[in-house]
Amino acid sequence: MKTKKALAALGITSVLFGSVLTGCGNSETTAAKDGKSGAEDGEKVEVTLAGWGGNPSEQKLLQQTLDGFEAKYPNIDVKLEVISDQYMDVIKTRLIGGKGPDVFYLDAFEAPGLIETGVVEPLDEYVTDDFDVSDFEKPLLEAFRVDGKTYGFPKDYSTLALFYNKKLLQEAGVEVPKTWDELREASKKLTKDGVYGFGAAPELARTFYIAQAGGGDVVKNNKANFASPEVIKALQPIVDQHNIDKTSAEPKEVGATWGGEMFGQGKAAMVIEGNWAIPFLADTFPNVEYGTAELPAINGEKSTMAYTVAYVMNAASQKKEAAWELLSYLTGKEGMETWTSKGYALPTRQSVAAKLGYDKDALRGPIVAGAKYATVWAGGPNLPIIMNNFNNQFMSAFLGKSSLDKALKEAQEQANSEIKQK
Repeated sequence: MKTKKALAALGITSVLFGSVLTGCGNSETTAAKDGKSGAEDGEKVEVTLAGWGGNPSEQKLLQQTLDGFEAKYPNIDVKLEVISDQYMDVIKTRLIGGKGPDVFYLDAFEAPGLIETGVVEPLDEYVTDDFDVSDFEKPLLEAFRVDGKTYGFPKDYSTLALFYNKKLLQEAGVEVPKTWDELREASKKLTKDGVYGFGAAPELARTFYIAQAGGGDVVKNNKANFASPEVIKALQPIVDQHNIDKTSAEPKEVGATWGGEMFGQGKAAMVIEGNWAIPFLADTFPNVEYGTAELPAINGEKSTMAYTVAYVMNAASQKKEAAWELLSYLTGKEGMETWTSKGYALPTRQSVAAKLGYDKDALRGPIVAGAKYATVWAGGPNLPIIMNNFNNQFMSAFLGKSSLDKALKEAQEQANSEIKQK
C-alpha cells in the first residue's frame, strides 16, 4: 500500500485493506518456496481462479489446462470463476470486501494502478530455478515488474502485425511495405473502387508506439505528455493520410466494427491487427487470401505494440502455497503449452513458442517476432485517464474537425486536471 490517493482510486481505504491483509504471514511464503501445496497430510485445498470469459474453444483449452494441473496436484482443487462483464470493477469490489480470488487475470494496462494499492502479491520469493524466468519474452515480463519486484507472470499476448490482401497488392503492383513511408505510398496505389489502401485504428492503444517513435513520451512522470512537439510530429502522418491523401479510413466509416472485419469485407487492402484476427478471418472470411508481416519500420527502427495479461496472486489469499502451485503451472512450460496449443493465444515463453512452431508459422511468425522489441500497452497508474482523453480528441483531429496540435493540447490539459483531482 503506497498512498491514500491510490487506494481511493479503487474506492479502497487503508482501514479496509488493513483488515483484508491480516493473516498473510511469512510461514506461507516459506512453505511455498519449499514446494508445499498448502494441504496437510493429503487434505484437499480449494483455490479460486478468476478471469473473464472467452470463446467456447478457449474455455475448453483452459479447462483442459486446469484438468492437467489437478491431475498433477491431486490435493488441490481449482474453482474457476468466469466474470463476463465489468471484470476489473468486480475484481476491485471483491478485493475491497476481502472476498477476492486467490489467483486472477490482470491486464498490463490495469496492472500499475492495482499493484500500487498493495493488493497484489510480489512473487519473487516463490520462484525456484526450475521455473526459468529467463524463458519469458522480456518486454512482456517487465510489464508486471514494479520497483524491482515481480507481481505477475504473463500467460499470453499478441503484438501487432501488418495484414495485407495478397490479391489486391499483386493487382496494384505493390510490394509489402517495410517502412511507414512505403505504406503511405502503397496506400495511394491501393485506394480505388471503394477500397481503401489502409484501415486505420485512431486510438492510443494502437498508436502508442508510433507516438513515441520520435523520442517523445506519451506519459511522463505519471502525467499526460502527448501534446509535446515530438509526439505531435510522430502522429501527424496518420492524420494527414486520412485527411490529405484520403487513402485510409477507420472501420466505422465503411460500416465495419473493427479492422479485421473491414479487412475481411475487402474494404481495406491493409490493416494492422493482432493474433486475434487470424481465427476470426479463418472462420468468417475463409476465402480472403492474405499474409502478415512485421510492422513497417519507423525512423529505421522496428516497433510494434504488445498486449499481455498475467496471472497474479491476491495478497490477502490464505492459500498462498497452493495459489503459487497453480500460478506457476499455468505460466510454466507444461501448462502454457496446453493453453496455447491451438493458437488462439500465443505463449509468452520463447521455448513454448518454438516447440509449437509459432515462431516459424507463416501467419503468426511476424507476430511472435515482434515480442522482442514491442512496446507493451502499459504506462503507469494514470494511463486509463490519459487514454480516454487522448482518444476523444485524437478522433476529432483524425476526422478533420480540429488540428492535431490543438486537439492534443486540450486533451492533455483535461487529462492532467483529472489526474490532479484523483
